[in-house]
Amino acid sequence: MPQPYSRDLRERVMRFVEEGHSRRAAAAHFKVSASFVVKLMSAFRATGSLEPKPSGGRRHAKLEPHRTFLLAQVDERSDITMPELVAALVAATGETVAPAALSRWLIRAGYRFKKNSTGQRARSSRRQDGARRVGRDAPAKDAA
Repeated sequence: MPQPYSRDLRERVMRFVEEGHSRRAAAAHFKVSASFVVKLMSAFRATGSLEPKPSGGRRHAKLEPHRTFLLAQVDERSDITMPELVAALVAATGETVAPAALSRWLIRAGYRFKKNSTGQRARSSRRQDGARRVGRDAPAKDAA
């Protein structure tokens, strides 16, 4: 992960801009990107600080406060889809989240893909055992 620019460089850039030079001129003078100078100056004017924002660290899941609600929904309806679970969460709490993020959270919470007793993925309910196969490799019908 890249390191933030030093405090010394930040102070020199800030003084250069405060002396009346443009942000782009400061970027060219100090050989840094113009976006760095623009963001540095806007942050300095808003907070009065030249310190870089914290980087790295572990982010806390925004779904953790809703853990009991989500797990209750999954236990109540084991075949619930991720979009349905997201809709239920939005209706109950107003918290919006992507279905993929919800899926990753459930996997971290110990929920996995449904498997049957032999450890194989469960068969789709769309295809029933007596359904006819259609296509070139379908068995020939008896002409009786």
